[in-house]
Amino acid sequence: MTTQVALVGGTGKLGTIIRSVIDSLDGYDVVRVLTSSSDLSELRGADLVIDASVPAVSIEVVRAATEQGINVLVGTSGWSQQRIAAIRPLVDAAGTGAVFIPNFSLGSVLGSALAAAAAPFFPSAEIIEAHRETKIDSPSGTAVRTAELIAAARESVGPVLAPHVDQRARGQQVAAVPVHSLRRPGVVAKQEVILSGPGESLTFVHDTVEPALAYAPGIRLAVPFAAGARGITVGLENIIDLGLGARR
Repeated sequence: MTTQVALVGGTGKLGTIIRSVIDSLDGYDVVRVLTSSSDLSELRGADLVIDASVPAVSIEVVRAATEQGINVLVGTSGWSQQRIAAIRPLVDAAGTGAVFIPNFSLGSVLGSALAAAAAPFFPSAEIIEAHRETKIDSPSGTAVRTAELIAAARESVGPVLAPHVDQRARGQQVAAVPVHSLRRPGVVAKQEVILSGPGESLTFVHDTVEPALAYAPGIRLAVPFAAGARGITVGLENIIDLGLGARR
């Protein structure tokens, strides 16, 4: 039996990559391609909705899919823990599944998990993320997820030290972690997590060079998982076993 997929934002950069991957998967067929301005009643009849739209539309896509009893895989950025918490009761009541993947790159997910694993040993942590100038939201969803993972890993030792965060140049605090966003031409996606302690620092860097190649393995894992998921799942690290104590 073929799983019929409705892809929202299917004409955008990420949506185009997702569609290419699904076309190579056995048992999955993209039967509807919607833009961010499409009428969401067009989702009706799909077995799985994949959202690669924009942050302002994404929450409506998740709500519409859930209300129609359809599982949804969200690749759109901008989903913080607070935003996911707001949609959780609707997903739980519907008995469906909503899977949120801030970044489909295995390297990015591993880098964030490693940074979170090291975070309890360093009092200071800051994130610098860079994307092309056309990216709408900042901080990126990957940076938000990384900051949340760092905060969760530091529950027993307290939040990171972040002096002078009242000054705008110190970045935006996400889960108490300062995040600095760069938007410039000539870059695809890059994230640095800098952990600092007395006399030393440790930096984790992930650089996406070719999105189609970097995201495809994660998409291949996430699509079948999302089709059968129940409840809320956040992050590719909760689909694959990194052996680093990933948290939902």
